[in-house]
Amino acid sequence: MAPTILCLASYFKGGAFLEECKRLGCHTILITSQDLEHEAWPRESIDEFFVMPFANLFKQPDITHAVSYLARTRKIDRIIALDDFDVETVADLREHLRMPGMGGSTARYFRDKLAMRVQARDEGIPVPPFVHVLNYDDLRDYMARVPGPWVLKPRSEASSMGIRKVNSADELWPLLDELGDRQSFYVLEQFVPGDVFHVDSVVWNKKVLFTICSKYGLPPMAVYQGGGVFITGNLPYRAPEEQALQALNREVIAAMGMVRGVTHAEFIRSEVDGAFHFLEIAARVGGANIDLMIEHAAGSNLWREWARLELAHLRGEEYTLPPTKEQYAGLVVSLARDPWPDTSAYNDPELVWRLHKEHHVGFIVAAPDHSRVQSLIASYADRIAHDFMAVAPPKAGERPV
Repeated sequence: MAPTILCLASYFKGGAFLEECKRLGCHTILITSQDLEHEAWPRESIDEFFVMPFANLFKQPDITHAVSYLARTRKIDRIIALDDFDVETVADLREHLRMPGMGGSTARYFRDKLAMRVQARDEGIPVPPFVHVLNYDDLRDYMARVPGPWVLKPRSEASSMGIRKVNSADELWPLLDELGDRQSFYVLEQFVPGDVFHVDSVVWNKKVLFTICSKYGLPPMAVYQGGGVFITGNLPYRAPEEQALQALNREVIAAMGMVRGVTHAEFIRSEVDGAFHFLEIAARVGGANIDLMIEHAAGSNLWREWARLELAHLRGEEYTLPPTKEQYAGLVVSLARDPWPDTSAYNDPELVWRLHKEHHVGFIVAAPDHSRVQSLIASYADRIAHDFMAVAPPKAGERPV
C-alpha cells in the first residue's frame, strides 16, 4: 500500500515537496486555507485536496477535528508542515495522533524566538542580549544594563513580521500599552548593526549533510518595513566567514534538537566586534524564492530532498544526498509599480529565472564566478530601484514574496 503523506500549508509553497512525494509513490493529501484554494498548486501530484474555511490552519480544535476525521478512513503515515506557521500545529497533531516526527517541545525551538534564544544562550551560542517582555522590573534592569536601540519582536511570527525598533525606554512603554495582554508574547533584544546571513541545511539523523551560506543585501527587516530591493547570494566556498557560519550553524542545529529535515537559520556579524551572533532558525525551506537560488547554486532542490529523506525514514531506508555542485547564484526581488512590468531589457546570459507575480519583479542569476554574480545582483538592484520599485507599508498579516 502506498504511504500517505498529509501536508498542511498556510501559505502557497511546497509544490516541489508534493511533486516529489507523488513521484516516490505516495498518496498525497493537502490541507490549506480557503483563500489559497485557487493558487497554482500541482494538482496532478495531489490525490486529495481540502480547504479549511478560515485563514490560519492553527485554529483549534477545528484543525485537530478535521485531521482526526480524515484519519478515520485513511492510514496517515506522516504529517508535514509546509509553512512556518504550521510547524507547531503539525507537531501538536503528531503528538495527538502519536505519529513519528518533531513533537511540540522541539517545535517551539524553531518557532518561538524566546525559546530558541534561551536554548542557544544556555548552550553557549552567542546571541544578542535579550529579555522576555514580562516583568517590568526585569525590563527596567535590562534597559539600564544593555544600551539601546533595541528590537521588539513577536515570539512566533515569521519573515520579519511585527518587529519594531525601539530607541529609548520612553518609546517602549507606549508600545507595551498598545499590546496590552499580548505583550508577554514578545521579546526585547539589543539591535546589533551588521551584515545578516542565512544558512540553509539538510539534516539526517542529527547530522548536517548539506549546508549553503548566503549573505543578504539589506537585512530582511529593513526591506520588509522600509521598502527596498531584496538581495541575497551565496558566499565563496571554504572562505573563512563561510566556515565560521557552517560551524556555528551545526552548533545551533544540535542545540535545537533537529533530527531530520531542513533548516533555514539567520545570523548577524556585528559591526562592533566582527563576531557572528545567532538570530533565529526555522524548520523549513527558506522563503522568498531562496530555494530556487540554492538550486541554481548547488544543484539541490531542498523541497525535494526533504521529501526524499522523509520517505527514506518512513521506509526504513538510508538517505543519501545526491552529488552537489559549487556554483554561485544571486536573487533580486522587489515590489513593482506596474502590475506586470516589462523586464525584457534584463537579458544577461547569466539570468536563469524570472519572477512571474503581479506587482513584483525578480531575477536569479548564476555563474561559476562569485564576483560576477555579486556584480550582477548589485547592478540589477540599482536598475530595479530606478525602473520598477514600489514601496508599500506592510499590512497586518501580510507576508513577503
